[in-house]
Amino acid sequence: MARQSIIVVNTGNGKGKSSAAFGVMNRGWARGWTVGVVQFLKSGKWKVGERKLAEHLGIEWHTLGDGFTWESTDMDETIAKGRHAWDVANTMLASGDYDLLILDEATYAVKYGWVDVEAMVEGLKNRSPRTNVVLTGRNAPQEIIDLADTVTEMVKVKHAYDQGISAMKGIEY
Repeated sequence: MARQSIIVVNTGNGKGKSSAAFGVMNRGWARGWTVGVVQFLKSGKWKVGERKLAEHLGIEWHTLGDGFTWESTDMDETIAKGRHAWDVANTMLASGDYDLLILDEATYAVKYGWVDVEAMVEGLKNRSPRTNVVLTGRNAPQEIIDLADTVTEMVKVKHAYDQGISAMKGIEY
């Protein structure tokens, strides 16, 4: 029997990892799929445009992070939130309730040591057969790359931020 779902990884230092994932979110929703999103780093303070759209479309969305790690005032809480995000994502993966899950910034949970890479690999392997997954974030671990069916590395050629242009609503969020 052919596999019913795939794993996609968007990684690299270039812009567009999450944007590409949210494009797939929109496509899945348009096909009648049940879609869920778990954000590992962003906090509720970030009012990203994709979340506004997801709420309008009835897509389940969990913003479980503490914000950027370099802004953390309590690393224990930041780590606990990252681990909790994985617990939520892992439960969603196994539930059989989703055709598509976007695990935005999931690679950071492994990179920072909040979630053991083997635990994430097992959760992805043991997901419901119907659940497609898109993971985003820089520095995707080799174990996740090896498991994935499609991996895209975004390469930064140049970025407006390097020219002193701040993140803009509608472009970055």
